[in-house]
Amino acid sequence: MRFSVGKTGYDQRQVDSCLDELGIRLSRLAARVEGAAGATREWDEIRQEVAWLNGLLQRLALDDAETTRRAGDAVRQEAAEILAQARFELDEAREEARRVREQAYADAVQARRDFEAALYARRRREALVDEVLAGVTVEPVPADTPTAAAGTGVPASRVAAGGRDAEPPRGRTTR
Repeated sequence: MRFSVGKTGYDQRQVDSCLDELGIRLSRLAARVEGAAGATREWDEIRQEVAWLNGLLQRLALDDAETTRRAGDAVRQEAAEILAQARFELDEAREEARRVREQAYADAVQARRDFEAALYARRRREALVDEVLAGVTVEPVPADTPTAAAGTGVPASRVAAGGRDAEPPRGRTTR
């Protein structure tokens, strides 16, 4: 007899059915033994059937043990492969996380250095501007004073151009 192999071994219903059938056959044999105590021919049939049943049980036991051992070995091997793959993937994930963490830290350190350098440069420019402006004195300039623009022929103000009612340059309107 052959049994279907399930997730955890043989199909329990098939095994139970086989055992029930064997039990019925053995019960019948026992009844025949009692009924045919003196019949030699029946004894031979009984012995043959008992031998056949014993052989069947031994084959089933051997097949069952061998199949169970092979199935167990295959399951253990597959579990070991899955575990090894999972450990490999975990190691890769840890390594990737370490690289990302180190890169993020390096980027943060560089960003802080860049910020501090920019802040230092700004403070230096600010100090330089303060130094330059500290030496500057401001005096009011009269409106009719010639400026650098006077050397180009362009009037510096409306007053210099001819008065308050002078025509504005092209494209401009007066207020």
